[in-house]
Amino acid sequence: MANFRSPDVLERRNNAAAVKKAMLEKFKAAAQDPTLEEQRLKRIAIAEARDARMAEREAARKVREAELAVLAAAEAERQAKAKREAEELESLIAAEKEAAHEALLAEQKAARDARYAARKAAKKERRRGY
Repeated sequence: MANFRSPDVLERRNNAAAVKKAMLEKFKAAAQDPTLEEQRLKRIAIAEARDARMAEREAARKVREAELAVLAAAEAERQAKAKREAEELESLIAAEKEAAHEALLAEQKAARDARYAARKAAKKERRRGY
């Protein structure tokens, strides 16, 4: 171990610069490799195709949502119409019940008046008989 010597600052700096330069050269060589460029272009084409498919799916989903909204609106309109018809029918039935009730009251009043008149007539008859 007597031969060991520690590199001075200048040597360390030069070694670091050489390593950086070698890495840069390796990167430049890889960047200019036609197979890597071809792979990069394929990845870009795949990504563009994926984006186009996603856009198509999104458009189809929006069309489906619009169709469903139209169907829901038509169903709501149909239900509202049915509800209105049911309410009209209910009001008609209520009016008929009211008219029947009024007729019953009038009939009861007429019967009551007839009984009252019969009692009055009977009273008169008794008075005449004395």
